[in-house]
Amino acid sequence: MPDLLLKNARLVATVDAERRELAGGWVSVTGGRIEAVGSSLDPLPVVGAETQVVDVADCLVTPGLVNTHHHIYQNLTRAYPPMTDKPLFGWLQSLYPLWRAIDEESVHASAFVGLAELALSGCTTSTDHLYLHPRGAGDLLGAEISAARDLGMRFHPTRGSMSLSQKDGGLPPDDVVADDDEILAASEDAVHRYHDRSFGAMTRVALAPCSPFSVTERLMVASAELAERLDVRLHTHFAENSEDDDFSIATFGCRPMEYLERTGWCTDRTWVAHCVMPNPDEVARLGAAGIGVAHCPSSNCILASGISPVNALRAAGVKVGLGVDGSSSADSASMWLEARAALLLAKLRDGAHTMTARAVLEIATRGGAEIGRAHV
Repeated sequence: MPDLLLKNARLVATVDAERRELAGGWVSVTGGRIEAVGSSLDPLPVVGAETQVVDVADCLVTPGLVNTHHHIYQNLTRAYPPMTDKPLFGWLQSLYPLWRAIDEESVHASAFVGLAELALSGCTTSTDHLYLHPRGAGDLLGAEISAARDLGMRFHPTRGSMSLSQKDGGLPPDDVVADDDEILAASEDAVHRYHDRSFGAMTRVALAPCSPFSVTERLMVASAELAERLDVRLHTHFAENSEDDDFSIATFGCRPMEYLERTGWCTDRTWVAHCVMPNPDEVARLGAAGIGVAHCPSSNCILASGISPVNALRAAGVKVGLGVDGSSSADSASMWLEARAALLLAKLRDGAHTMTARAVLEIATRGGAEIGRAHV
């Protein structure tokens, strides 16, 4: 017998392979997993005295939303005034001095708040890109995983990193970066300690060098090799704005797409954040590689990064999900607000007919789930 039964929905939007929409629908849950769905024409499951039955008349029932990119610790600097009028690079440099003070207690608190906020907007699975690990700060990844467990949120964070400081031509200050070998050892340790390979696992870990402008090329290559050896996923920022493109060309002699290819990241193990600036040829190459994209529309607007070519990416076979991004570069961790922004921006970029509410719901649910499905 089910533990939970939702019944009498105006519509259950399954977003399954057939994209079924079940009028007068019901959803049966046992052991925390959906075991069956049906319409008003299908008999309700037999329930017992312990079954929680919820009448959801006049409600739309959807799958849980999946957040594919976040920096949850940024709740600690939400609405910080000096950051609101700068594009990406200047914005980061104004905030690094504040972020260097994070520790286990503050990261646990920010994760609890950030994940609770996501849950209120219907999010049931979230990642986090935790790339800042100041020396002496403690086990920050463990702190946010603890907060997720306290809340009961499915949480697939990343062990992020930065190794290219200002003295080496990067953006971060020297005291928030680490040596490549130190990062690789910590990354492997994080996978061994926290990555759960079982079916339906609540906690999994990916590897996530922060960005081309904050890590060495050697770390990008070695992280891809380590992810393959450990069979975990890879994540990084990619083609976020024109500054990102210019830095890549000046530093590596190529555009971000070629850099991704030459460092061994062009596999279906990889998903990238933002992907605002790919040209049509690069869109096709991303699709051919099976790469996923975390689309962060509000953040892209606030930092004036541009509008990601979501329709073209999806047409090319790129797996596209939604990301709320950090609270320092987005108004709130609301998946529904991001879904609405994604709908409006795609229409603005490509035409009123090019994006629908159903397509955006698919991005927010199935798209995010497909990003996380490979190599688990």
